[in-house]
Amino acid sequence: MQDSLVEYGARRVIITITAILCALLEIVDSTIVNVALNEMKGNMGATLSEVGWVITAYAIGNVIVVPMTSWLSQQFGRRNYFAASIIIFTIFSFLCGNADNIWELVFFRLCQGIGGGALLVTSQTIITESYPVEKRSMAQAIYGLGVIIGPTLGPPLGGYIVDNYSWPYIFYINIPIGIAATLMTLQFVKSPKFSEKRKASDVDWLGIMLLALTVGSLQFILERGHEEDWFESRMIVTFTTTAVLGFICFLWRELTFKYPIVELRVLKNGNLRIGTVMSFVLGFGLYGSTFIVPLYTQSILGWTALQSGALMIPAALTTAFMMPIIGRLLSKGAKQQILVSLGLLIFFIYSFWGYKILTPDTSKEAFFWMLIVRGMGLGLLFIPITSLSLSTLKGQEIGQGAAFTGMMRQLGGSFGIAAITTFIANASQKYRVNLISHLDSDSLDVQQRLAGLKANFIAKGLTADNAMKAAYKVLDMTVTKQATVLSYMDVFLYLGIAFLVCIPFILFIRERKSKEKIDLSEAMH
Repeated sequence: MQDSLVEYGARRVIITITAILCALLEIVDSTIVNVALNEMKGNMGATLSEVGWVITAYAIGNVIVVPMTSWLSQQFGRRNYFAASIIIFTIFSFLCGNADNIWELVFFRLCQGIGGGALLVTSQTIITESYPVEKRSMAQAIYGLGVIIGPTLGPPLGGYIVDNYSWPYIFYINIPIGIAATLMTLQFVKSPKFSEKRKASDVDWLGIMLLALTVGSLQFILERGHEEDWFESRMIVTFTTTAVLGFICFLWRELTFKYPIVELRVLKNGNLRIGTVMSFVLGFGLYGSTFIVPLYTQSILGWTALQSGALMIPAALTTAFMMPIIGRLLSKGAKQQILVSLGLLIFFIYSFWGYKILTPDTSKEAFFWMLIVRGMGLGLLFIPITSLSLSTLKGQEIGQGAAFTGMMRQLGGSFGIAAITTFIANASQKYRVNLISHLDSDSLDVQQRLAGLKANFIAKGLTADNAMKAAYKVLDMTVTKQATVLSYMDVFLYLGIAFLVCIPFILFIRERKSKEKIDLSEAMH
């Protein structure tokens, strides 16, 4: 093993490409499936609730592995662990594409998620450690590109594959990339020196099981809560009880066991505590806003998956442009607090802008500049939050701290999507009832609208009675659409307020006393 992991020239370029490819594989795969669920449902004769497990299972596997990556890297060596993760991910990608029934597919997705969890967090470390200390902020910026562009690439790529081929190909495209990444990892990636491996008896097996139980139950609640009407469902109540008890037992185990799988004591650090909360907010904003815009354009404006995904690309390119700039600013000593506060303010502007422009026929042009602003906000948040969270940690604490920020970002995304879905469903219903109550059949406007619609349908050959029924149906659909638009407007407004409220918390973060810059190479093992 090598004392220095810094690389130069072509070797560093290859390592960087390998790590980014792996990060992209993981993130794209968590969003690409969304647009293919309908096809899967039809092909496998599954219900909507059954096919939802295809997403849930991957997320469960993913979130369980993230806090364990530091320990697994130590046990097996980072290069070996990274290569094994790519191989697991690639093999189960192939098996997903060949699944014969829905539960087979769900199991393979769980295993694929276990392989994928390591790709994201370990690739960050591999990139950062390949660069000299003075260029590590830039390395973080390069890594951040993959993380932010990934959720944007997923839907349009998935839409294109489903439209032109069939759903198994969304998994098959991983195979050549996975094989290439494995070979490049084994050839070029180095492993750092770690302390001695632990004996099997020292491994926190109970902690691993409790973590899996807690995260799995929580993820299930978030994914399925809305569909099952939350706590009206006995199943959701059971899983909530399991998650709470599992979490309490997990805390007790990790604080009392000699070699915990997750070192919770590191949360004594004030900066890290605030950083984990901010990472949660970032996940909420990143995944929530990535989720809501395509959903709106497809369900309200009638766009295809490909059109909706393409709309997100300029925002991703803006973030890509911002990342190196932010990396350079941090290298020159720019205050993370200022950058994060500015990012939150820009996110508020983006959300308020969305609130103002939403209509039943908002144009593509109206979204364009709003999403450019979102791209700027993400660029200002991603790297500064990571470095700010870890700024007062030392040595091994950095790896543990970064595992928390990574997990909280993922959980923030899950919470964001679940909360937004539930809110839209409930708010739409309330607005619909309210709008219908204000529709007066004696109103001249209403009568004129109905008369115009009726005349249209009669001209198309319908009888007077059927034309009137069709006119009422159109009016009802218009009301439902308007109610949904109003609920989306509220989502944007409340998201904006949430970002604005977070700004004062940045004031609680202590500055690093010493002049030395945080070594982000230890950010995630």
